[in-house]
Amino acid sequence: MDRLENPWRGRGLPEAVLAGAPMPSTDAAAVIGLLGRCPAAAETPLVKLSGFGPEVWAKDERTRMGLGSFKALGAAYVIAHGAAETGADDLTQALSGQVYVTASAGNHGLSVAAGARLFGAQAVIYLAETVPEGFAERLRAKGAEVVREGTNYEASMEGAMRAATDNGWTLLSDSSWPEYFEIPHRLMEGYLAMAEEAARQMPAPPTHIFLQAGVGGLAGASAAWFRHVWDDGPEIIVVEPDRAPALQASIRAGQPVETTGAVSNMGRLDCKVPSLIALAGLARDADLFVTITDDEADAILPELAAQGAASTQSGAAGIAAMKAMDLPADARVLCIISEEAEG
Repeated sequence: MDRLENPWRGRGLPEAVLAGAPMPSTDAAAVIGLLGRCPAAAETPLVKLSGFGPEVWAKDERTRMGLGSFKALGAAYVIAHGAAETGADDLTQALSGQVYVTASAGNHGLSVAAGARLFGAQAVIYLAETVPEGFAERLRAKGAEVVREGTNYEASMEGAMRAATDNGWTLLSDSSWPEYFEIPHRLMEGYLAMAEEAARQMPAPPTHIFLQAGVGGLAGASAAWFRHVWDDGPEIIVVEPDRAPALQASIRAGQPVETTGAVSNMGRLDCKVPSLIALAGLARDADLFVTITDDEADAILPELAAQGAASTQSGAAGIAAMKAMDLPADARVLCIISEEAEG
């Protein structure tokens, strides 16, 4: 495990290196109000895990809105917000004629497809050639058009961006980069529903919070809310694959860094470039950035499955990191099971 104490904690990175990226939102009330109009937007449970020494609580996102992941709160929330802004009486057709396009290797694409279908829009999802056809079929079942582009996620994203420009479609990415902030900022705001629920459900404030990160959207949004609620009390630890330590490398360098490396089995977290919004927030809010190996991510899965909390290497990465750290027995830990098991 590679550990990096955050030298920017409390002040954040210099504005000059963030290209104008805003800080993550803490307007959970706006999210809760809009989601309250959605019949599928039930709270997910906070579950207690055993066998780890410290007291461990996990926010279980495996049933979120029937999509199996916290990502249901992201793109679908952006689309719902757009539908509400039209003022239409019938929101189910509020976005008729509008097309949302993105690249995805997992749950983000499902959220875009589901959100578009709910509000009368069309979704076009670009997939790399390496993404299993079974996932493409899941997207088509939700009404999305699937386009294959390139051999990796980066190539599929280039295709999505080109299609957005050529066709006048709305690019709905879960990352952010210079001059692309408004939509991902709104998307991260959607994740506040999960963080708000978790903070309210915890029986007492945690001493340690583990947040897995790909581009950093979940971690950045959650850390901002937890600091809003608990201030400096908990230690917030950001967890990445050792093959994709984009946030850790950026914090170490004091500026955004694009990393390279082999593919990780933590596929949802295997992101080589950080979201600038997430980086801005985590540089201010996180205490520690750590990486875990593929073997550590694998090893935690049987333990969780044995107590009814089966997930993936990505979904359980925070718990894997927690196990690898020598926490005191009196610690109270909050983790997130971010997605359901595959297959």
